[in-house]
Order: sequence, then C-alpha cells, then structure tokens
Amino acid sequence: MDHYDSQQTNDYMQPEEDWDRDLLLDPAWEKQQRKTFTAWCNSHLRKAGTQIENIEEDFRDGLKLMLLLEVISGERLAKPERGKMRVHKISNVNKALDFIASKGVKLVSIGAEEIVDGNVKMTLGMIWTIILRFAIQDISVEETSAKEGLLLWCQRKTAPYKNVNIQNFHISWKDGLGFCALIHRHRPELIDYGKLRKDDPLTNLNTAFDVAEKYLDIPKMLDAEDIVGTARPDEKAIMTYVSSFYHAFSGAQKAETAANRICKVLAVNQENEQLMEDYEKLASDLLEWIRRTIPWLENRAPENTMHAMQQKLEDFRDYRRLHKPPKVQEKCQLEINFNTLQTKLRLSNRPAFMPSEGRMVSDINNAWGCLEQAEKGYEEWLLNEIRRLERLDHLAEKFRQKASIHEAWTDGKEAMLRQKDYETATLSEIKALLKKHEAFESDLAAHQDRVEQIAAIAQELNELDYYDSPSVNARCQKICDQWDNLGALTQKRREALERTEKLLETIDQLYLEYAKRAAPFNNWMEGAMEDLQDTFIVHTIEEIQGLTTAHEQFKATLPDADKERLAILGIHNEVSKIVQTYHVNMAGTNPYTTITPQEINGKWDHVRQLVPRRDQALTEEHARQQHNERLRKQFGAQANVIGPWIQTKMEEIGRISIEMHGTLEDQLNHLRQYEKSIVNYKPKIDQLEGDHQLIQEALIFDNKHTNYTMEHIRVGWEQLLTTIARTINEVENQILTRDAKGISQEQMNEFRASFNHFDRDHSGTLGPEEFKACLISLGYDIGNDPQKKTGMMDTDDFRACLISMGYNMGEAEFARIMSIVDPNRLGVVTFQAFIDFMSRETADTDTADQVMASFKILAGDKNYITVDELRRELPPDQAEYCIARMAPYTGPDAVPGALDYMSFSTALYGESDL
Repeated sequence: MDHYDSQQTNDYMQPEEDWDRDLLLDPAWEKQQRKTFTAWCNSHLRKAGTQIENIEEDFRDGLKLMLLLEVISGERLAKPERGKMRVHKISNVNKALDFIASKGVKLVSIGAEEIVDGNVKMTLGMIWTIILRFAIQDISVEETSAKEGLLLWCQRKTAPYKNVNIQNFHISWKDGLGFCALIHRHRPELIDYGKLRKDDPLTNLNTAFDVAEKYLDIPKMLDAEDIVGTARPDEKAIMTYVSSFYHAFSGAQKAETAANRICKVLAVNQENEQLMEDYEKLASDLLEWIRRTIPWLENRAPENTMHAMQQKLEDFRDYRRLHKPPKVQEKCQLEINFNTLQTKLRLSNRPAFMPSEGRMVSDINNAWGCLEQAEKGYEEWLLNEIRRLERLDHLAEKFRQKASIHEAWTDGKEAMLRQKDYETATLSEIKALLKKHEAFESDLAAHQDRVEQIAAIAQELNELDYYDSPSVNARCQKICDQWDNLGALTQKRREALERTEKLLETIDQLYLEYAKRAAPFNNWMEGAMEDLQDTFIVHTIEEIQGLTTAHEQFKATLPDADKERLAILGIHNEVSKIVQTYHVNMAGTNPYTTITPQEINGKWDHVRQLVPRRDQALTEEHARQQHNERLRKQFGAQANVIGPWIQTKMEEIGRISIEMHGTLEDQLNHLRQYEKSIVNYKPKIDQLEGDHQLIQEALIFDNKHTNYTMEHIRVGWEQLLTTIARTINEVENQILTRDAKGISQEQMNEFRASFNHFDRDHSGTLGPEEFKACLISLGYDIGNDPQKKTGMMDTDDFRACLISMGYNMGEAEFARIMSIVDPNRLGVVTFQAFIDFMSRETADTDTADQVMASFKILAGDKNYITVDELRRELPPDQAEYCIARMAPYTGPDAVPGALDYMSFSTALYGESDL
C-alpha cells in the first residue's frame, strides 16, 4: 500500500471532519471548492481530450469520473455501461468508487446514489478524496507525507522570505505572498518579488495565478477575489492548488535531494578518514608499549634469597593488575574500531582500509602473542625459582618425619614373624592366623609407599644439592635393608600357614561336598516317596496316560539315582581314609549336615518298595478311563443326530407357518402330521436319557465328542413341542377369525402376503434392512436401528405395513391403531393381532369413531373438512348429502367454509342430533 491509507486519512483529517461538514454548506466555501476541483479535474481530463463544466452534473453518469481515474492512475478500469438509465449510471459510479477503495481509501458516507442524484456535498467530498489519494498522499518530505509533507515543503521553500509565514492551508495564503514566494524560489525570473506588497493581496494573488497558468501549466483554480473576500479560505481548495505547485516543481526537489545526498556522502567520507587516523595512532602507541615490555619479561637472572624472588613476583603482579588491563582494553577497542571502519566502508561502497605497514591487526596480534609468551615464561620461571627454594627446606623436614614414623612401626615386627603358633592350631584358628597375616601384609604393603617416599625424598635432596645429604643417605639405606628383611620373613610365614590350611581344608571340602550332594538326594528320595504314595483323580484317558508316562520316566531315573547314592557314600569313605592316613584329630561329626549314610540307605530301600505298588494303581485306573471313553462316544454319536434333527424340524415348522400353500385347513392337516412324526421320535430321546444317566453315574463331566449336552437336547425338544402346538393353535385361530368375520380365503392370503412382504428372509420376523428398504421405497428416510427377530412386528414395522396396504395416517391415528393391536404396549405386533385388526377394518360393521377417523383421513388429519375436500373424495350425491347436513365448524383453528364432521358422525349413530 502507498504511504497514504485510511488510517492516515483519519489521522490528519479527523479533527476537521465535523467542521468541514458544516462549512460545506457555506456558499463561499462551496464556490471555492467547485472552482478549484473543477479546474483540477479539467487539468487531467484535457489529456483525454475532454473537460467538465458543472462538477455535480457532469459526473452523474459516471463516465467522465471513470475517465478521470484512468488518467490520473494510469490504469484501466472495468468497461463502463453506456446505457442512459439510472441503474447504468449507478453501476458506473460504483465501479469508480470500488477502484478508489481498492487503492486503500475508505469512503465514508459517499454512495453511488448521491453522486448520480447530483448531491453537491457528496460529489465535492468524493473529488477531495481523489485529490488526497492521487495528488497529495504520495508527497513525502523528510519522512513526513501527505498533508504534513506538503506543509513542510511549503515552509522550507518559503523560509528565506521573511514576510511569508506558512502555518496552514487557509489564512496563511490570503495575502498571495506564499504563492509568489513558491514561484520565485524555483523560477525567480518569472516574478519580481521585491515589488510585491503584503497590503495588496489581490495583485499578489492575480500575479501568482497568471504566471502559474502561463509558464507553469497550472490552470487557474481560484479567483483572487474569492480568497480575499473570505475570512477563512477553503482549506481543501488551497491544498489542491498548492499540490499543483509541488508537482510542477518536483524537478527542483530532485536537485535538492541530490545536494543532500552529496553532503551525506562527504560526511561519511570525513568520518571514515577520522576513524583511520585514530586507528593508526592507537596502533602505534600499543606496539611501542609491547616493544618496551617484552625485554623486561625476558630477563631470567635468578636471585639468591627468597625475599628477592618474592619482590620480583610482586612486581610481576603489579604488571598484571595495573599495567596490562588498560592495554588489553586498547587492543580490543582497536579491533572494534577496525571492524567498524571496514563495515562502514563496505556499506558505503568504499574500498577497504589498509593500515600502514606493520600496523595491521594481524601485526598487533602477533606482537601481542609474543608478549603473552614472554609473560607466560616469566611467570613460570618466577614460580619455579620460589618453589625450588621452598622445597629444599620442606623436603628435609619431610624426610625426618617419615623416617621416624617408619622406624617406630617396624619395631618388634621381625620377632612376630618368626613365631610357629600354626603347628597346633585348628582349621578355624589357621584361618584366623591367615586373616591376621593378610592384614599384616596389607599394612606392610601400605607402608611400601612410605618407604618409597623416603627414598624419593632422599634422591630429590641429592639432586637439589642439599647440604646434609650424607646423613640422609645413611639413614635411608638402613630403612631399606630392614624393609627387605621384613618382606622375606612375611613370605616364609605365609607359606607355612597355607600348607597347614590346605590339609585341613581338604577334609572340610569333602565334608561340604558330602553335605551338598546328600541334601538334594535326600530331598529327591522324600519327594519320590511322597509322589509314589500320592492319590490321584483323573477324568480322561489322556490324563491317566500322562500319569503313566510320568511314572515310567521316574523309573528310568532310578539307575542314575543309585549311582549318585554310591558316589555320596564314597565321599564319606574318603574322609575316613584321610583321617586315618594323616592321624588327624577330628572332633565331632560333619558340621554341614545331619544326614548319615545309614539314613540314605534306609530311604532308598523304601523307594524301591513303593514303585511296584504305584504300577498296579495306574493300571487299574487306566482300565476305568477306557470304559468311560466308550460311554462318551456312545452318547456323542446319538446327540449329534438328535440335536440337528430338532433344529431342522423347528425350521420346517417356521416355513410351513409363513408359506401359503392351500387353504388354512390344508396347512392345519400338514402341521398335525408333523406333530405326529415328532411324537414318534420320543423313544430316541428316552434312549439318550438312559445313556446320559450312565455317564452321570460314572462321574463323567465333559465330552469332547459332541457340543450337545442333555440339557440342550431337553430344551430343544420342549421348544419343538411348544412351537408345533402354538403353530397349530394359530392356524386354528385364523380359521375361527375367518369364519367369524366372513373373510374370504383370498383376503386371508392377501393379509398373509402383506405381512410376509417384509419378511424377506422367511424367518417369521422383519429385519432392519428389510424394513428400511420398504420405508425408503415409500419415501421415508429412517436410520439403521437394529430389530430383534421375534416373529412379530414392532410399532414401525406395523405402521410401514399399513402404509404399504394403502393406509395414510398421522401420528394420532397411528397411536389409536396401536392401542388396538398392542393393548399391552409391548412395542410389537403379532400376525394374529394383525389379522384381527385387518378383519375388523374390512368387515362391514362400523362405529361413530370409525366414521370420524375416516373423515379425518379425508380432511388431511384436520379437525374440520371443507366442501372441496368432500366433493373431491366422495361420490357427488353423497358429498352433497354431507354438505347439506354438516354444521359449520367453530373451533379455534376454523377457516371460512369449514364443516364439523365430528358432530355429523355422532349424529349418524344417534349419539347426537343433526
């Protein structure tokens, strides 16, 4: 979007909005705006070879308005309407207004109808909006735009003229000097400004307007008398006139812009040159300081005293704290200045800055690196010298302390290592002596570091030329010799303790191995005895076969178990042999177990006795399970025949009940024959009951040879008997209903066909999809609600069935029928209830309620009926009979000509008077 938008318009126009709306009614202001806006429009329309005379009349058809917008914008608008009708004019003006709005201008209260009607106020407001957008909005002076930019331009151009003070676009221009000053500033040869007088505004204004029209191609938009004769000239007219001067002098503005650019470039160049000079000076000073400092840091002359070396260290610390930090800051600032300078040069398209030789940033960094290296070496040398002097005194004192501690620790250790207390010790005592010896060895190893430290300190004192090195060396040698002797005695005592321990551990290991193998073997024998004596309960031959297989696997493990028993006894014999051979005094029994060889042999004999008993028990149970399996197969073979037979008969009865083969008497005879064949099947059921009793007596609880249980067979048999009896009863009731109501066989077949039409799967029930298809075919839109197959119709099924047979009813009528066929409100309709209802509907008997219900159907479910409806639905003589006798309907919903069929129906049956 351009600089000017609707928000900016509000910003500088809002304060004058209310004032302008009122003053537009002022004839003087309106005259100025008419003249100025007309001249401004003609200055552009003449480029298209046309012009306007009356601003509110010539724009009414929208054609010249669209042409004006095309000229000032340089864009093509939509094709205008050439018709002379009002609608064509409104269309053209709307196209112009839409184009103005597309440029981001918000048109407030300006509509196409007002322009077409020649509304002066709205037409002038529209032209002012166009002038703002296309002549003033794009004016930009020092980051200000539109009105403020134009005002600032006028102020700057007239600033050299002391008798001109432009503060607004109305009274500041009344004396005409402002217009003359603008012309003189840009074209001084056109006006002799010195001859103009402030007290002669007419001459000034006419001079400016005439010169502008003649030499600057700016049409005369106002008369001098209009401006002078008005207390406050119209601001919009003045702004429009002044904007023409701005555009005329835009070339001069470009020259001023060029001058500003040159000044800006020179200022940047001067700033860059100053930065270059600052860099050169700062670089020279920093390099000179580095050159003076490096020799001081490279001086390595040692001092003989600690005080002298500490003074050197203090001087170096002052250098680090006081002298170097400012230089670090200078170096950082130097790099920042250099980078900033290079960036400014690059952004202003200048060549990069090259410092003089030896003053590059890399040269300064190299010099600084040499300074850092010298500084680091100097600091290390100072610290090393101080450490060397300190260490001589420290090492001598440390040697004396460590030597004294070590000599105190070794006192009495040689006598302890020569003892032979292990020769009379037990295994636990030997282990305790070994633990104690290991602790001593750990202590000895810990002191190894101290001995090595003592030797190392002595060596370092020699290397540093310590004055008392001979006495230090003698004492160190004595400590080392004593240390070697302690090591030899320690090794000799360990070997003696380990030999004694090994003999006692051999016996202990045998005891432990005996215990580890005797315990699980003893547990195995106890578990085996428990399993061999355990009772079992099985229900299938597979289960007894599994137990037999497991028992055979157990018997197969007995040879390996006997080998393990002999191995355990052999360990015990080995212990006895060692005790006898080495004359070891073993007090007590095996400390790891209480199981004796005698117990192991006794339990083993018991296991061998239990095995044949288990064999006999498994053989007997296997024979019993074979007998049970024969009973299962016998029952399963019969049940697998009887179960499907019952299911087949149930399906056949269902088909007979819904098929319409022959008369009802034929269907009844057919059903009674089925009943007889079913009753004759009873002996097979009784035989299956006998087999089931044998299974129960044998405590058989499952049968893999059939999915049918006796309970399933009983329930199915009872349902079969109940179904055939109920079906026979239904047919008998249908015969009674037919004979009692006088219904023909054809009507009965029709009723059954209507009911069966929805029972497409022949299951005696209506499925959801069947019901849905029926309703859709009749124009209903229903959901897919699941429907239970019960052999009965639910409420919606029954209603759909009635509709399919020609019934057309509202909710109230359908509720009445449901109360008849479903008095218990179960939500379903049986076929018998359906037959009863249909027989009642087709019978020749009727009641007053039935007649009223029929009239209600003819009336479209209304409480009244009209003459036209009676004549349309009834024969002519009967329609006229009703019209003559029906009273007018007076209910709240009555319409002209409504007749009361309810009172007429009750009167027919003597319940009221006609």
